[in-house]
Amino acid sequence: MDRLDELGVFVRIVEEGSLVRAAARLRRSPPAVTRALAALEDRLGVRLVDRTTRRLAPTEAGRALYDKARTLMQDYEAATAGAREAPVRGLLRVTAPVQFGRRHIAPLVSKFLDAHAGVEVELLLNDRNVDLIEEGIDVAARIGALADSALTARPVGHVRRLWVASPAYLKRRGTPRAPDELARHEAVLGTSRSTMDWVFAGVRRGAPMHMTGRLRVDDVETRLRAARDGRGIAQLLSYQVADDLAAGRLVRLLQAWELPPLPVHLVTKGRAHRAPKIEAFLAFAAKRLLALQVLSPD
Repeated sequence: MDRLDELGVFVRIVEEGSLVRAAARLRRSPPAVTRALAALEDRLGVRLVDRTTRRLAPTEAGRALYDKARTLMQDYEAATAGAREAPVRGLLRVTAPVQFGRRHIAPLVSKFLDAHAGVEVELLLNDRNVDLIEEGIDVAARIGALADSALTARPVGHVRRLWVASPAYLKRRGTPRAPDELARHEAVLGTSRSTMDWVFAGVRRGAPMHMTGRLRVDDVETRLRAARDGRGIAQLLSYQVADDLAAGRLVRLLQAWELPPLPVHLVTKGRAHRAPKIEAFLAFAAKRLLALQVLSPD
């Protein structure tokens, strides 16, 4: 037991006038409280309370210690309460995938700044998984399965990988009904291996189908525009194409072969002793992201 806790037990004993009642208030066993009092008396070399079978009262030395200890404990409570109620302020560093950040994180960051005048936000949009500890990031939005780590994750929804094409393209080239028909179609691809290897549920135990296409673009927005313009079939995430599907500019394809949804999380460096600015942003962002229809797709 540390010495501040030891003094806290002594103050409670004097105020309750009973070891048993003090133990009940402290949610400890009577023997533990008795041992704490005895240890304090032994360390100070003075008797602090007089005990009989009917009553307990502080000695003169005990009363003097009680007055000082009570003031110390009150000061401690005031100091820690001030820390717990610290204002939401300071620099908050947030990262998110580029498109997700532009569409959904940036708008809520703006609203968060309106709500908290003492906060500054540095928003880093990057499609790589940034190391939060190494790069000093407070909160990250992540799409996809998370690796095991010491990070704390708050789920805020999920998205799906979808195949889409424009009505004009499908009218010109036909609508594929199964993955094996894609060989006869144009594909709008990214430039990384993962965007060229399309995986379909129930096909060859999930083996990827390597796609080729005349247009490869490293930017999601440009791929989306190319798909709208009838350049070919594209694989994109559901939140990226939600508006185009609703407006009829794109058509959802091969729905029976879609993979399970990908989780979306807000990730932080840990749960214990997070700064008020981080706690406030997590609550603010999670509430708004959970309400987004695009993060709970069919």
